[in-house]
Amino acid sequence: MTEWRDGIERFLATDPRDVGCDEAMAVLHVYAELLAAGVDAAENYPGLAAHLAACGPCAEDVDGLLAAVQAGDRQV
Repeated sequence: MTEWRDGIERFLATDPRDVGCDEAMAVLHVYAELLAAGVDAAENYPGLAAHLAACGPCAEDVDGLLAAVQAGDRQV
């Protein structure tokens, strides 16, 4: 019963701006580039920011992309 209740609570707590994984994946590279450039990516992509706050796997992906972008910038 606890799993069911936890699932309902997560659903009810979902930010309505959350774009979901599919839309997030489509622009994740842009978001990482903005972060690397010091731009407020969350201001430009609030739905993606809401999604990253709620989705651990997508947040890990953007962290990896950001690390790759920053590593590439250091090699130039």
